[in-house]
Amino acid sequence: MRAAAPHALLAALRAELISAYGALAVELHLADYGLRVLTSLDGPDGESEPLSLHNTPEGRAFGSQEPREQQVRHDDAVDHHLPVTVRGERLGILTVRLPQTLSTPELVGELTHVADLLGHEILVAERDTDLYQRARRTSRLTLAAEMQWQLLPARACTAAEFAIGAQLEPAYAIHGDNFDWAADGDELTLAVTNGMGEGIQASLLTNLAVNALRNARRAGIGIADQAALADQAIYDQHRGASHVSTLLLRFELATGRVGVVDAGSPQLWIQRGRSVHRIELEAQLPLGMFEESQYTVQEFHVEPGDRLLLLSDGVYDAASPLGEVYGDRMLARAIQSTRLLPAATVPRAILGELAEYRVTDTLDDALVLCLDWFGRQKN
Repeated sequence: MRAAAPHALLAALRAELISAYGALAVELHLADYGLRVLTSLDGPDGESEPLSLHNTPEGRAFGSQEPREQQVRHDDAVDHHLPVTVRGERLGILTVRLPQTLSTPELVGELTHVADLLGHEILVAERDTDLYQRARRTSRLTLAAEMQWQLLPARACTAAEFAIGAQLEPAYAIHGDNFDWAADGDELTLAVTNGMGEGIQASLLTNLAVNALRNARRAGIGIADQAALADQAIYDQHRGASHVSTLLLRFELATGRVGVVDAGSPQLWIQRGRSVHRIELEAQLPLGMFEESQYTVQEFHVEPGDRLLLLSDGVYDAASPLGEVYGDRMLARAIQSTRLLPAATVPRAILGELAEYRVTDTLDDALVLCLDWFGRQKN
């Protein structure tokens, strides 16, 4: 695969699996931006029917993140559906059809490793080809959404101390909401941002804010000063006419101590055991509202087993057809109902419940980021 051209990873892998493993067929399906279907990398536009993530063998393998077998009808062969995942980021499913006689646990173990390698190679190949980006789309992205998705780190991440999952809606027309994270050996930094306005203007504003925060973070600056420098960058550009609501968190991986700056409307919720409640924070000014705003850090601790939810106002301010706001009560119930799901699948599930609540489509952005805290094991 490493020797193959970026657009030819699947062709190179298919030839190798046929030659070395006796594979009868090899297919790759990638999860779409809305995390609703799996789309074929091979299928020409409009000719390949997407596979549901909910009621197909491939979808069940994607959800469980475990290899699944499916006997081929009227044939002495077995399809092996293998998750293609990179550090928690669920990309899709590799399906390898093998003769029944070759379908041994040892061989499936090797193919599972191959699927893992394929995921890493896809991420590298995406720097040089649009093939995999196009395959993930069931419809055209708006320009604002294109900018937002390119700005994201991933939709999931796992480490020894934590697991993260996040999702944006409407996936193909998002404009102002965004999330970002970065981790090293000592700390994890999370940011949820919401640029005011609509369309391309909101996306441009959020791009400025996220890159200003990254620039400060990569200079080794604490989250209070990250917020202050991003605030100044936005104010210098817009002179207070536009602002960005932001929630910044910094986790000490060894201790579970968390520093947080609440600069706007995103909310922070915690689930500890069966208890679910909002963490009340000192509200500070959104970024870019006034010149040279100063920010302070509040602190709290997380314990192993805690789950944190970061949510934009498009979630808790959503209204039903009767005008009833989703609010704290419905949100707490949604968090409770998803408590057994892994972090990577929680955002999609909550946003699905939100869509049923409001019934009608909306252009309002909605963002959910879920973090499960495991803590660092003591030797």
